Amino acid sequence: MKTLFAFSISFVITYITLPVLRALAFKLNILDIPTARKIHKVATPLLGGIAVYLGLIIGVAFNFDKLFIFLPLLLGATLILLLGLVNDIKELSAQARFISQLLIALGMVAMGVRISFLPEGAVWDIMEIVITVIWIVGVTNAYNYLDGLDGLAAGSAVVNLLCFGVVLYKTDQYTLGLLAVILMAACLGFLPYNFRKEKIFLGEAGSTLLGFILAGIALLGNWADNNIVRISIPILILGVPIFDMIFTSVMRIKEGKVKTLLEWLRYGGKDHFHHYLVDMGFHHLGAVIFIYFVTFSLGLSAIMVSNDLAIEAFLTLSQAAIIFGIIAALIVAGKRQRRSAA
Repeated sequence: MKTLFAFSISFVITYITLPVLRALAFKLNILDIPTARKIHKVATPLLGGIAVYLGLIIGVAFNFDKLFIFLPLLLGATLILLLGLVNDIKELSAQARFISQLLIALGMVAMGVRISFLPEGAVWDIMEIVITVIWIVGVTNAYNYLDGLDGLAAGSAVVNLLCFGVVLYKTDQYTLGLLAVILMAACLGFLPYNFRKEKIFLGEAGSTLLGFILAGIALLGNWADNNIVRISIPILILGVPIFDMIFTSVMRIKEGKVKTLLEWLRYGGKDHFHHYLVDMGFHHLGAVIFIYFVTFSLGLSAIMVSNDLAIEAFLTLSQAAIIFGIIAALIVAGKRQRRSAA
C-alpha cells in the first residue's frame, strides 16, 4: 500500500504541474526552437523535466524515513537538473557541461556512491573511481541523446525502472525499489503531455536527470554476489542508450565527423539510433515502440540473469551484443542503399 501511495502521489504531482510549467515556459521563452538537426517543427516548451523532478521529490518526501539514505544520489540529481535547466535557458558550452558533470560524478564518489567489484588496493580503487565516473557521465549523456522523439526517453525510463524494480523487489531491496517506482510514476505522469498536440519536452534538465538517477540506481543496487552477474544486469537494462552512444560515436569517427573529444562534445546531428530507424521508414511512434520492445527484451534478460551463474550472464551479454551487431549492420546497409539511390 505504501508503494501504491508513493506511486500515486508522484504521478499526480507530475501530471498536474505540467500545464503550469508549460505556460511558464512560454512566458519565459524557455523553448526548444526547431533547427535542421531536430525533428519537431514548432517551438516547444522545455520545462517537463521540472515536473518529473517535483513528482520524484514529493514522492520521496512522503517516504523520507526510508529514502533518506539516498540523499547523495538525490543531491547529485538536483545539481544535474539545475545544470540542464541553465543549458535549456541559455545554452552552455559543451566543455562547461562536461566538466560540471565530471565534478558532480566525483562528488557522488566522494559520498560513497561507486562501483565495487575489483580487488582491494590503491590502484584498483582508482580504477573503480574512474569506471564509476565514466559510468555516471556516460549514462547521463546517453539518456540525453536518447531524447530525440516524443515519448522515447521518458517511456524508455519507465521500462528501465520497471525492470530494475522487479529485480530489486525480488531480492528484498525494497527501499531502492521504492525509489525506482516513484521515478517511474513521475515519468508516466509526464508521458501524456509528451504525446499530445499541446506538448512539452523534458529538456536537457529532464533527460539528464533520468540518465543520472538510472546510473545511480545501477550503482546502488546489490544485483548479485557474482561480479559478472552483478555487472551484466545494469548493462542489459540500460543496453539501448549504451548502444546508441557507442554506435553513434563509432560512426562519427569512422565518417570523419569528429576527431577529438572536444569535437565529439560539440557535435550534434540526426545520427542516433532513433534517427536511423526513422530514416529506414519507421513512423516516429513506430520507432519509439520498436525501441521500447528492444529495451523490454533486454530487461527481461536481465531479470532472468539475476538467478543465473557467471557463464549464463556472459552468454546473455554476448547474445545482446550479437543482436545490437545485427541492428548496426542493418542500419549501415540501409544507409549505404540510401546513398546509392541518391
